[in-house]
Amino acid sequence: MLIDPGFWRDLKVVLTGHTGFKGAWLTLWLQRLGAEVSALALAPDREPSLYRLARVQPEREVIADLSEAGPIADLLAAAQPKIVIHMAAQPLVRQSYDDPVGTFRTNVIGTAHLLQAARRVTSIGAVLVVTSDKVYENLETGRAFTEEDRLGGRDPYSASKACAELLTASFRSSFFAGSGGAWVATARAGNVIGGGDWSVDRLVPDIVRAREEGRAVRLRYPDAVRPWQHVLDPLSGYLMMAQTMVSDPHNTVEALNFAPEPGNFRTAAELVETFSTRFGGVPGWKPESGEHPHEARYLTLSADRAAASLGWRPQLDFTETVAWTATWYEIYWQGGNVRQAALDQIDAYAARLRTA
Repeated sequence: MLIDPGFWRDLKVVLTGHTGFKGAWLTLWLQRLGAEVSALALAPDREPSLYRLARVQPEREVIADLSEAGPIADLLAAAQPKIVIHMAAQPLVRQSYDDPVGTFRTNVIGTAHLLQAARRVTSIGAVLVVTSDKVYENLETGRAFTEEDRLGGRDPYSASKACAELLTASFRSSFFAGSGGAWVATARAGNVIGGGDWSVDRLVPDIVRAREEGRAVRLRYPDAVRPWQHVLDPLSGYLMMAQTMVSDPHNTVEALNFAPEPGNFRTAAELVETFSTRFGGVPGWKPESGEHPHEARYLTLSADRAAASLGWRPQLDFTETVAWTATWYEIYWQGGNVRQAALDQIDAYAARLRTA
């Protein structure tokens, strides 16, 4: 299916997490489609941030914590949206080891607050809860996970996202299913890269910082395989999924993976080396010695269900994913207009979808 600008034009959407990397990109895309975006998130926790650099400004904005129930309830009541896309989260594995309680509070209790508030707003037709590719019990067999696989999570982040999946399923069956109200579903994706990410303990921001500081990237697990994808690929899936939940609800599925083609399943070292080739071999990488918290060595997803139910396909291969990301950072380093750079990439991606 296509992302239909006519569907989204003037549509009221509430988005959580708009100050984050993925949320900022999605806000820009929704506004490019003509949607009326209301949003809630914490203020950016570090600078630079894509949110500020790209001048992301929803029509209605609340800077608040989802671990408090009041702000999201007030926003949904005021905005009266048709679609809610929930992306606000504590998104980092390493940080979840440092603050496991805060991670569960944000990712589980925050999701509960949003779903509870959504129950009271009759305008809502769809609630899409974005979780992670790390929700599955990962025995590292090398097999790509499907939506039927068992949920799990060894680290606090992964476990919190698996809990958010179970919580969402509980709310769906207890309070939404068969009520004639909103359709509720989850979307699973991860290892997303693109311009404007400066998060701590993510590989592309580490590459960017290393290049700026003139040093090699230190890799804890250089052989760890991940399904790298450009941020616009899963975001296109979220838009298609939410659109279907409203326009063709009886064909809505409860959960979908959004993942790249197998050619994008690459090691951390390969990602650094591909970036470094773009910049004359800089920054390169070296192994980081010492003990490190557990992270899965192998993680891949199957997006066959998304292809069958939505006609969704990733549009960028690994080389293009790296190139689009590097181009954005080059514009940033040159002092260019990064908001326009993001909008240009959104337009170019949308053009691909129309001709795919």
